Amino acid sequence: MTSLVDMLAKARRAVLRRGVPIEDADELVHDAFIKLEQYESAHNVQSREALLVKAAINLSIDRARRNLRSPFSSQDGMRDVADAMPDPAQIVEERVRLVRASEGLERLPERTRRILLARRLDNRPFADIARDEGMTVAAVEKQVARATLQLMKWMDEW
Repeated sequence: MTSLVDMLAKARRAVLRRGVPIEDADELVHDAFIKLEQYESAHNVQSREALLVKAAINLSIDRARRNLRSPFSSQDGMRDVADAMPDPAQIVEERVRLVRASEGLERLPERTRRILLARRLDNRPFADIARDEGMTVAAVEKQVARATLQLMKWMDEW
């Protein structure tokens, strides 16, 4: 008489030979064993080992057919799908950060704020901003650098 461990190992090897992924083999053998136990309660079984192996192979065939008919019905790959959406806590935190940044912008002098936004949001060249503001390019660069540092300090204090 074959031990249960040997029977399960034989059924596992049989489904692996049929191309079942290693991570699914134990689940199939387990399901086959449950079916064997249910069948044995109502029927006389001559070879538990043969019935277990046959049940495991049949379950692997059923699974393969089901995957061919509807490959998306299985949730096996659902963990591999990336969710690009941030979680609700991140959304709330980013909204609070935006409010804080907006408050920091409001604290800047009007001209400095206008220069910073033209450079950072509109991505305008320093030369164009300097011409519009009647300043030198170096003065505009200094304004942007100082405003950026002030905003960084403002955000760090939060």
